[in-house]
Amino acid sequence: METYSFLRELADSWVLLVLTLFFLGVWVWAFRPGSRPIHDDAARAPFRHDEGPGE
Repeated sequence: METYSFLRELADSWVLLVLTLFFLGVWVWAFRPGSRPIHDDAARAPFRHDEGPGE
């Protein structure tokens, strides 16, 4: 049971901190200034080669 207690304590503290920092880093990277053209291009990717309706 000693291993379980150690892993439980590790997951409750450090892993939570690491995952929170990772989430915040991804969020800041996605919403950084200057990334709008990249996201606009990705949003239009499915329609890039469409000629018109029904074609």
